[in-house]
Amino acid sequence: MNQHTRIDPVPFIDLNAQRQRLGTSIDEAVTRVLNHCQFINGPEVAKLEAELAKYCGAKHVISCASGTDALMMVLMAKKIGPGDAVLCPSFTFCATGEAVALVGASPVFVEVDEVTFNISPESVKRGIATAKKAGLKPRAIIPVDLFGQPADLDAINAIAEAEGLFVLEDAAQAFGATYKGKRIGTSALATTTSFFPAKPLGCFGDGGAIFTDDDQLAEDLRSIRIHGQGSDKYDNVRLGITGRLDTIQAAVLLEKLKIFDDEIAARNKVADRYARSLGNLVTVPRVAEGNTSIWACYVIRLPKGTDRDAFANALKAQGVPTAIYYAKSMHMQTAYRDYPVVDGGLPVCEALSADVISLPVHAYLDEATQDRVIQAVRDALAA
Repeated sequence: MNQHTRIDPVPFIDLNAQRQRLGTSIDEAVTRVLNHCQFINGPEVAKLEAELAKYCGAKHVISCASGTDALMMVLMAKKIGPGDAVLCPSFTFCATGEAVALVGASPVFVEVDEVTFNISPESVKRGIATAKKAGLKPRAIIPVDLFGQPADLDAINAIAEAEGLFVLEDAAQAFGATYKGKRIGTSALATTTSFFPAKPLGCFGDGGAIFTDDDQLAEDLRSIRIHGQGSDKYDNVRLGITGRLDTIQAAVLLEKLKIFDDEIAARNKVADRYARSLGNLVTVPRVAEGNTSIWACYVIRLPKGTDRDAFANALKAQGVPTAIYYAKSMHMQTAYRDYPVVDGGLPVCEALSADVISLPVHAYLDEATQDRVIQAVRDALAA
């Protein structure tokens, strides 16, 4: 290669290609909001909530300002606070445990399954015992649908029922996936998601939503979302937050929802091709029987002894970006290292944090570009 040859980098997530595909529809949707000037709780917000409910079959959808607010609002509605324990996987984005800590409760970090990367039901049982031993009252379990595939919700629901806990499903990375043939959003007391721009269904800023079939919970969440307001706007009946989704973001999401299923299908094609081409070289992700993934991330595990930094640098030299989700599990992070950890420790979480790396995956990754990624992985491992 001569010095004038430039390698165009592969986009890790291609929001540009999606923007081109949607043409002027988003511009027009945003312009409608700019014209009617109802920037908070405008008509698009209620319309989006109705469309999302129709999409996943949930009775109530409460849109909100972020995936973190979504989690926190449910915990607030259920009056989770000091002295309470909430079981969380440690191998996840920090928002899962953060929401628990923000309401004054204690996250208790449990182990994940080595194959699916999702919360281990066996570890949840042990975590409940760990919490009780620490003098905490177990109140809830937050399974995370990591990287796009649902957790083992039946097993988690069974444990919750036996112990008198509730389940708050963190589907920030998996809205649109199916669990045993059913779209997620109705398999727990409440399911939350995030519309952060990098998500498969993302807005142009921060946003989130909560799905529930519980009428009382929905009513409480709508109040919490607006400072805890009651029937009189200036008589707040509970503590709340400013948790609203703004109208412009709702307008953007309404347009993106129209092509969402098509984009999920395209992501699945990319994931299948990666699995076929790389399965003999690295540990490729596996989707549990009966489930589908939306492939928010494509996370591989490198062979034992591979220098992950050198691998990432070799791909970068070929114009292929990578990312590490998550180089530190939550119990390893400064802000969370004093919270309880399930008896027996978290060896799987720690092993994953040491050897996972993510490859580009999005709906606009054509086959030629996929081949570039695949070849770069092969070359890096051969070196």
